Amino acid sequence: MSELRIRPAARAIVLDPDDRILLVRFEFPGGRTLWATPGGGIEAGESAEDAIRRELAEETGLTVVDVGPVVWTRLHIVPFIGGQWDGQHEQYHLVRTPGFIPAPRHTWEQLNAEYVFELRWWALAELGTAEGTFAPRRLAELVRDLVDNGPPLLAIDAGV
Repeated sequence: MSELRIRPAARAIVLDPDDRILLVRFEFPGGRTLWATPGGGIEAGESAEDAIRRELAEETGLTVVDVGPVVWTRLHIVPFIGGQWDGQHEQYHLVRTPGFIPAPRHTWEQLNAEYVFELRWWALAELGTAEGTFAPRRLAELVRDLVDNGPPLLAIDAGV
């Protein structure tokens, strides 16, 4: 068997002063909907921090970003991008920012082509009671721990 083709990716845990988290709603072929943090693949020659800055500008319009530490990691094995990749290894960086109204740099047509269909701030209480699928699955628990205890000394495996 050949080695898995794993795409390196960076994601941003964007928290405002009220500890709301900014999430992206993805709608994938086959009717699968998923809420996740903004971010995406790290391009050749790009650092994780640069990828986060680029992705945040494209997806949310946020351009002034102080990228914090890696607080979570996640390996997700699922074929995607037309079978080009077998999975993705994600680094989740903490990004603290004032609240803002998302205004993506990309058009909605461009975002929809990347399966992005909505941006929304979520209060911690909402995450714990919301129906739907989140990535990582235990997002509410992870965000609560991050808010209550601050960034961990070593990145936590966020699981699937």
